[in-house]
Amino acid sequence: MCADILSSSARSALMGRIRGKHTKPELTVRRVLHRLGHRFRLHVGSLPGRPDIVLSKRKKIIQVHGCFWHRHTCRFTYSPKSRTAFWERKFADNVRRDAVHLRKLRELGWSVLIVWECQTVSEGKLVRRLSKFIGPKQAT
Repeated sequence: MCADILSSSARSALMGRIRGKHTKPELTVRRVLHRLGHRFRLHVGSLPGRPDIVLSKRKKIIQVHGCFWHRHTCRFTYSPKSRTAFWERKFADNVRRDAVHLRKLRELGWSVLIVWECQTVSEGKLVRRLSKFIGPKQAT
């Protein structure tokens, strides 16, 4: 086990600055959606889990997940070396909560797309994936 190089108050302050909303991957997805001509709502509190992006008319939701926090199987996902029991429990709780929210949203008739942080690196691939999920822009 490796000792943390930061004091517990410094570590707490650092962790407290990690955002849950308006993250760089989420802003990337929102920018692409705007460029494709789609309008949406953000963090709708009346839906389970306060989804990141909601396209109400199409009954579609896009969740933008950080690979580390939501345990994607990519190079961004690693496990801290200290306080392993805490982190394992934290990650398991996140994954379990994600599954519950996903099930509830689908039961309510929503289609849900999970976009992982690592999938926002290539905008070309992201554009194709979002376009396929949402479908062509509807005339208003």
